[in-house]
Amino acid sequence: MGYIADLHTHSRFSRACSPQLNIPNLVEWAKLKGLDVLGTSDFLHPLWFAELKRDLKEDGSGFLSQKGESGKGKGVRFVLTVEIASIYTHKGEGRRVHNLVFMPDFVSAERFQRELLSRRANLGSDGRPIVGISSRDLLEICLEIDEKTLFIPAHAWTPWFGVFGSESGYDSLKDCFEDLTDYVYGIETGLSSDPAMNWRVGELDNKSILSFSDAHSLPNLGRESTVIDVDINAGYDGLFHAIKNQKIKGTIEFYPEEGKYHYTGHRNCNIKYSPEDTRRKSTICPVCNKGLTVGVMERVEALATRENVQLRIENIQGIIKSQKYPNRAGYRMLVPLMQVIAEAFDTVPTSQKVLSEYRKLTGILGNEINILTKVEISEIEKISGLKIAEGVTKDRTGDLVIDPGYDGVYGVVKIWKEGEGEEKKDKVPQLGLFE
Repeated sequence: MGYIADLHTHSRFSRACSPQLNIPNLVEWAKLKGLDVLGTSDFLHPLWFAELKRDLKEDGSGFLSQKGESGKGKGVRFVLTVEIASIYTHKGEGRRVHNLVFMPDFVSAERFQRELLSRRANLGSDGRPIVGISSRDLLEICLEIDEKTLFIPAHAWTPWFGVFGSESGYDSLKDCFEDLTDYVYGIETGLSSDPAMNWRVGELDNKSILSFSDAHSLPNLGRESTVIDVDINAGYDGLFHAIKNQKIKGTIEFYPEEGKYHYTGHRNCNIKYSPEDTRRKSTICPVCNKGLTVGVMERVEALATRENVQLRIENIQGIIKSQKYPNRAGYRMLVPLMQVIAEAFDTVPTSQKVLSEYRKLTGILGNEINILTKVEISEIEKISGLKIAEGVTKDRTGDLVIDPGYDGVYGVVKIWKEGEGEEKKDKVPQLGLFE
């Protein structure tokens, strides 16, 4: 039981997003990745919404499916989702917070569109619209439209637009959502934080910790995702109650160090500090004497209500859990398969050579998540050779080289150390995913 969901994506109508982001391509790539449920993204944009109504049908469960598919619970399912940027003044200070909104049907989505248009929101300018409505008031509007709206602070720790971000203006959910805080049932960790970092904040003890890709292109789908611990046939109601009641089986995580705001620093001055560095040197740039962009690690240290939680690796499955808080859903770190292939070929993940090998592997051995977590290494070696098989082994065991990102610069996670040979043939046991 359970299904894998990526509920923060984008369409081609969002800025800086691939023109290939349409429903047929999203369905194809969700299957390649091993995703069962996708967010539609951007449902407030009028042109994209028209495409959603043209290409998707409601299946009676609150989920949507591609027209032409038959049978409830078959194929890739969709949820109506959108990311909204709220930029406003609250208590005399400027605030900038991005939030995710999930709605159960087209009727509710259309009512939400009309409500925002009546408030002069420009919904056609970007799939990720900007509104001058506070996060708290936006949540209230959503709840008045449908009490089963899911309202999730997006990439909660990102400095510029996360609810906990160093530049967004808030130190807690309560500061932001005030009397409606209890209706925020979960947060999205974002690429620069992992669940363990969020476990250190007591305010989040009764919130679901969710991870999604925020994909701006098809290959980035599923780089982070969440395993929802209910039957997929329970549809939107099942998703709503799972997030509300923390029925999360686990998350698949991007290495947070690879996120572009993990450490504190200044890109233009080539300064990068860990939390230990800032304790010794402060958050003033030694080159330009301006304030550094405070990264996620530093921000977690500032807001944490408890020390680092002790972690353990669960047997051969590689699932990370908390020893002190064993009831919290575990997570597993994975480098995307295309990145593994690209490094093995000494090229970039976007190359045609990588895409061809990726399609060959997934075509024979099943989806990406299956390959990265379950398929025998010997089977991967038969199809793609020793180097890629070794890369998947190192991915499973966490034998990686990591250089954290900062101030808008993505970090680097490498499979092989500089000059490392290709002869290693270590095998690892067959792995399970949250089993």
